[in-house]
Amino acid sequence: MGNSELLASLQASFIGRDTEYPTVGGSRGPRVYLDSAASTLMLAPAYQVGHEFLQHYASTHSDLHYAARGASQAFHWAHEKVLEFVDADPEVYCAFFAGSGATAGFNRMAASLAETRPEREVVLVSEMEHHSNDLPHRHHFESVVHIPCLGEFERYGALNMERLRLLIEEHNHKINYIAVTGASNVSGAITPLAEVASLAHQVGAYLIVDASQMIAHAPVSMNDADIDVLVFSGHKIYAPGSPGVVIARREVLNRIAPCELGGGMVDDVYLEQYMTTATLPDREEAGTPNIVGAITLGAVLDLLNRIGMDKVREKEIDLINHAWQGLSSIDGVTLYGPDPADIPRTGTIAFNIKGFDHGLTAAALNDYHNIQVRNGCFCAHPYVRELLKKEMWEMDIDLDAPDADDQIERKRGMARASLGLYTTRDDIDALIDAVRDLAGRREEILATYEPVGRNGYRHTKFSPAPQDLFDPERTLANYIAAEG
Repeated sequence: MGNSELLASLQASFIGRDTEYPTVGGSRGPRVYLDSAASTLMLAPAYQVGHEFLQHYASTHSDLHYAARGASQAFHWAHEKVLEFVDADPEVYCAFFAGSGATAGFNRMAASLAETRPEREVVLVSEMEHHSNDLPHRHHFESVVHIPCLGEFERYGALNMERLRLLIEEHNHKINYIAVTGASNVSGAITPLAEVASLAHQVGAYLIVDASQMIAHAPVSMNDADIDVLVFSGHKIYAPGSPGVVIARREVLNRIAPCELGGGMVDDVYLEQYMTTATLPDREEAGTPNIVGAITLGAVLDLLNRIGMDKVREKEIDLINHAWQGLSSIDGVTLYGPDPADIPRTGTIAFNIKGFDHGLTAAALNDYHNIQVRNGCFCAHPYVRELLKKEMWEMDIDLDAPDADDQIERKRGMARASLGLYTTRDDIDALIDAVRDLAGRREEILATYEPVGRNGYRHTKFSPAPQDLFDPERTLANYIAAEG
């Protein structure tokens, strides 16, 4: 099977892609899943690899019975697939699994590098960052300086490289590292990583990259970009339930002490002392690992490597341009972040419909059109505030009203459509048509919803039946009844 044929086959092999839900008016149909920036759907062939492993399940770090030998080899294989996927020389880099997303990896690196290089008390962090690549640095460092972006108001986005150069000149050898996103989870704006790495290394600083929003959308090369540490989440790349991943230079990891202690990361233990192993990645993976998740992720990365991420990127660029052009042509719709014609972007498009709170947009897209998007500030509050600054100034809200704070929160955010490998041109057309429909029926839609809390909205005359929503208790009851 050629690359193009494999890509087409995989696009149709995602679990849950065709799950049906009801809509206002009584119809049912498959959902249009456009919430991939939050978490992607599961790639079925990779799921099957994990399921097959469970037939042979055992813990790793032994080869004296068959199942343990297979588990150990498969876990090692998953590490190899991670390094291969990001073009990381295994002699230079080490991959390890940590936590259930990117957060654990950033906390690990921030705490350790603050302790190891205390004389370098400054960290530069871009204003586009997800909280997981911002708050850990604030917690562990005396000074965190945020790098501004280009543009203003709704077009704010893309790292301001000239300001970065000036900040590096100002703080120079006090900089411990620079932390940037590979691609924004709000606007999809892509960061020129090789250029940032070159600037960082001129003053002896490291480059730490959050690749969570880039990893499933564009080629990533640790070697070419000269990245020191790269972190991503398996659940952002078609392996829900898999662990977070850290790829770091071995020389960096060898300078820092282990953060988590337990089984598997020691060579020997006495009552009086213990000896930490020098073997990587064992030293970074205390305790029994998420073996099934790691193997599932390894399978995803192997399949995507067979396709070639350049082909994945090429497919997505066409969809991004189509979505941007279609949505921007609708009166009353505001798109956020730089135009894809000016700055490369991944398939993440944040927008608002005039007169709609972001929660109302998400609810109505779901209820009327079976389109699932995210809404809010996407754990990137400072960046979203900049994008919404002009609109927030112009808000017509009585600040003395008892629910003023709730009103502000309902407006402080956006709807976000985000693409995945399974997204088709038909999905984008459905989104464009749905947004146009809502924008054209503003008064009717507003009259049929009521606010719930600070971000929610509920249709006043429609709600799904209980059996339309997943319920683990009901699933177990059905299994017990069937077995009985």
